[in-house]
Amino acid sequence: MNDTDSRPTIPMDMASIKTNEKADDKFRVYTEESGTPQRVIDHYRDMRINHTVTFYKKMERKYDFSNKSYRQLMTIEEAFAELENYVDSSDPDLDLPNMLHLLQTAEGIRRAGHPDWMQLTGLLHDMGKIMFLWGDGNDGQDGYSPNGKQWALGGDTFVVGCRIPDDAVVLPEFNVLNPDMSDPRYNTDYGIYSPHCGIDKLMFAWGHDEYMYRMLVANECSLPREALDMIRYHSAYPWHDKGAYKNLMAEEDEERIEWVKLFNRFDLYTKDEGNDIKLEDTWPYYKNLCEKYGLGGKLRW
Repeated sequence: MNDTDSRPTIPMDMASIKTNEKADDKFRVYTEESGTPQRVIDHYRDMRINHTVTFYKKMERKYDFSNKSYRQLMTIEEAFAELENYVDSSDPDLDLPNMLHLLQTAEGIRRAGHPDWMQLTGLLHDMGKIMFLWGDGNDGQDGYSPNGKQWALGGDTFVVGCRIPDDAVVLPEFNVLNPDMSDPRYNTDYGIYSPHCGIDKLMFAWGHDEYMYRMLVANECSLPREALDMIRYHSAYPWHDKGAYKNLMAEEDEERIEWVKLFNRFDLYTKDEGNDIKLEDTWPYYKNLCEKYGLGGKLRW
């Protein structure tokens, strides 16, 4: 039996994971009344306005990896250097460089004794935000400006091509602003999809998750499917946290969602502005993991 043969255990007690004193119900609060930063509210409004089937297909073409295509050759370490000063405008829980969040997630998974492939997944999971190097504000990928538009880099993802579920997304009052919700091809519970077609057939709002998944597949890494699922779907909160899209899930997705839920505990509850971890202190360990799983040397981004 290998590390991915058994169903994961989802810790119910967040105290076993958390590295700060913040109450569980104080994470992921998205209301003006609670003091959620205006930049976060604006971010989700922009996401709801701009993420459509047409936009997804545009990004799919732009970030194509077929026929050995790429935008830049970089090592993982070089990509980290580019991400060092990136701060996620969609995150109400953290105002620190994204690099620190990646290290906190990876080290939290490592301390909990989970397998090394999952530790490496923690380190890599948000690296798709590197798209800001080739994007701009018009496409929601401006990572250079202090208040740049980042609606196609981060944030909770929902499925485009079918109705946006009011009871499963944050700030559902913005759903009406989505152009596809006025299109009869896309505004029903199934939209362009077939019942129980499977999670991999769905187009989630384009962002760092989908890009990084495709980048890892294109570079032929040897991370297990569970790791690729964690990376591809960790922002899909309407699915793994709120239970949306059950009508589109295949039977095998019931197992896969449990791995994403397990990863989410570390992605969310290790965020801690007082837990400063340095890349240089931990990089030798993770560099070896990169090489073990086929991610050493220059990679196609």
